[in-house]
Amino acid sequence: MTSSINSLECKPKIVHLLSDRNVGGIKSTSGSLTNSRLKEKFEFLFLSESEALNNLSTIKPDVVIWHDPCSWRSLWRLLKLRFATKLLIHEHHYSESFEQWKVRSPWRFHLMLRFAYGLAHKVVAISQGQRKWMRSHRLVNPKKLATIQQCRTLDEFLNLPLKSIDTTLILGAYGRFNQQKGFDTLLRAMQKVPNPQIQLLVGGYGEQEDLLKSLAGDDPRIHFLGSISDVPSFLEKCDAIIIPSNWEPWGNVCLESKAAAKTVIVSKVDGLTEQVNDCGVLVPANDPEALAAAINQVCEMPRSQLEAWGLQGRMDVQNSWEEYMTAWEALLSDLCKN
Repeated sequence: MTSSINSLECKPKIVHLLSDRNVGGIKSTSGSLTNSRLKEKFEFLFLSESEALNNLSTIKPDVVIWHDPCSWRSLWRLLKLRFATKLLIHEHHYSESFEQWKVRSPWRFHLMLRFAYGLAHKVVAISQGQRKWMRSHRLVNPKKLATIQQCRTLDEFLNLPLKSIDTTLILGAYGRFNQQKGFDTLLRAMQKVPNPQIQLLVGGYGEQEDLLKSLAGDDPRIHFLGSISDVPSFLEKCDAIIIPSNWEPWGNVCLESKAAAKTVIVSKVDGLTEQVNDCGVLVPANDPEALAAAINQVCEMPRSQLEAWGLQGRMDVQNSWEEYMTAWEALLSDLCKN
């Protein structure tokens, strides 16, 4: 036991502070990083706020990465961390579209974020769209701001075989059934798509499940599959993936779908917008008519075009994981030596 502890003493200690371990995108990206080649250079720990704050003097982290949403109530905890170690705020939660949907008082919200980000040694935006929003409202000192497009390990998606598209087009959608993900818009759009030669596979769970099933009615084309534990196998069945989010600072579903070589139909919001480059269709959020038109467009396209889009998407992300690790290695190394 002593030898194993001593072997870790030379490694900088990085604490991921994440109170809600059920947030899938944050968990998968941070977990992927923790189990990557970077574990040979850094010692990673996952702790809740209370665990970290109660044990700072014992743990003595070199860097704390704050993954939780910033709030007025969290400022004192951020202040304590700021004076105990290097504090990095990894902003997964807030974006331009989030603000439009959820913030009643923008000036008060911006003030809170300026205080929070001001306490950090570094703030990491997870998309170019999020970075642009931060800069446009002067929420953070540009010298403190880094942008690392979010990623996770992708081999299990990149290695999926290419699927031949049959007469019946298999559409897929998966994620949490809540206001953010916009599945109600998708189900309303399906009511406006008359094509009988499509199937929609819906994976996920959440507070809107009853609403979504009510909107689906008895449409034989729509199938609810429950929680998806094996995302690659789910994607392997699909020809195109629909991501109808109302806000999405990044959007791992789009990343995974592209790696699986699937055409995507995506809301034009936040970090999703920059992920679609000759690999799918962008549509306005919360607009069933526009989404229905996009679904009809994809249904009528030559199958060869959809397959080409899928291949383009896979090419776009094939090096994303290595680039993500390299960016984090450089950032953490810089924080630890300064």
